[in-house]
Amino acid sequence: MKTVLIVEDDMINARVFSKILTKRGGLGVKHTENVEEVMQIAESGEVDVILMDVSLSHSIYQGKPVDGIRITQMLKANSATAKLPIILVTAHAMDGDRENFLQQSGADGYISKPIVDHQKFVDDVKAMIGE
Repeated sequence: MKTVLIVEDDMINARVFSKILTKRGGLGVKHTENVEEVMQIAESGEVDVILMDVSLSHSIYQGKPVDGIRITQMLKANSATAKLPIILVTAHAMDGDRENFLQQSGADGYISKPIVDHQKFVDDVKAMIGE
């Protein structure tokens, strides 16, 4: 079974994503907003794709606040995790945000919140892991 790591600081969003991906997508799900855990899980090879919230208002790494863009940059710069697909998930959906965030972070995909088309959400995640 393919597994998705949801990095999201809003528990309601995390639950909604989790339910959609498990019920509709048949995918396994892990969730954390702890940056050390994200790095450890990514390096372990336990997950096939990461859904990364862009904002992450509570995340701290090595004593400094970090957002999803920075965490994605760190994962993409690490040879052990560089090939792991990362999809940014954000409510910031203004013109140009998609391109800007993808370019800044090095992420592989972008999905805007709220998720209205559940099947498209599942399809987009599965496409990223080649399923």
